[in-house]
Amino acid sequence: MTLMTRTPELAKKTFLYVALAVGAVFVLFPFFWMILVALKPDEQVFALNFILQKPLLKNFVDIWTNPSYPFGRFFVNSLVVATSGGFFTALFCSLGGYVFAKKDFYFKEQIFWILLATMMIPGMMFLVPQFAIVTKLGWINTYSGMVVPHLANVFGIFLMRQYMETIPTSIIESAKIDGAGEWQIFWRLIVPLSMTIITMVFLLSFLFHWSNFLWHLVVNTPESDKLTLPIGLALFKGQYTSDWAKMMAASCFSIIPIALIFVVAQKFFIEGLTSGAVKE
Repeated sequence: MTLMTRTPELAKKTFLYVALAVGAVFVLFPFFWMILVALKPDEQVFALNFILQKPLLKNFVDIWTNPSYPFGRFFVNSLVVATSGGFFTALFCSLGGYVFAKKDFYFKEQIFWILLATMMIPGMMFLVPQFAIVTKLGWINTYSGMVVPHLANVFGIFLMRQYMETIPTSIIESAKIDGAGEWQIFWRLIVPLSMTIITMVFLLSFLFHWSNFLWHLVVNTPESDKLTLPIGLALFKGQYTSDWAKMMAASCFSIIPIALIFVVAQKFFIEGLTSGAVKE
């Protein structure tokens, strides 16, 4: 390969790497600024200084030790809600996806397309009826009130169905011939083969519940002991003043579970998004 033929290829790679570097800077700068503000004293939070003379860890300590701000309880509540919501959503979506993918019943396709059509309805339309049902059930200020109304995930069922349709039906028939029941086929055959998409649905649901502010605010009263992190972060903002330094310090801790999950499960996340895209 001559120098003249290598030059355009080298230029393309250089441009690509520079573009990726610039994009990474834009993406990571808010996180950098969040950490920077969390290390500043209150009187310097709006100062445009990128190098701190004396970084302060006081804000990180205060959010855990301040008795008037139970950050630890907010953190645990968010973990419980997000983990349980992700687990049960993945469970129910996998069951629904399996039925729509491998079972035959009357009006199957029509029911599936009706479910897909509900995705076009704005989520705010469900807010009032969901709140009325939760109130009737006595689920105000409870984990159930925050988790159960969002377990019906049509998008998750769609992903499961698209993926499970790629599993050969002959495998299921062979299992039936060997005497396996429906639950054995599902738990021992379908679930292991679909673990990639199940993990992805769990991650999407976990992220939704972890960052859900409006619904958690609606179903909890101010004195509730079930308040989650999004509501807890909003408590730093008052009518006239805001404690930006402590808010940024709390935000630093709030993104740790999401970052850890993405780092550990990014392979499943990417594979899950692309696995059902092509059908042979």
